[in-house]
Amino acid sequence: MIGAGSKVLGPIKIGNNVKIGAGAVVLHDIEKNSTAVGVPVDRVIKKTI
Repeated sequence: MIGAGSKVLGPIKIGNNVKIGAGAVVLHDIEKNSTAVGVPVDRVIKKTI
């Protein structure tokens, strides 16, 4: 899921089951089962399933 107004800049790999918060700016890869927030993304919360 990608929140409203967020931006993914460059050749970025987004894993499965990832949530990107509204307005976030993604500049690096995001691992699976994570939530990414911030401008630029400075906080990645990993879920343990």
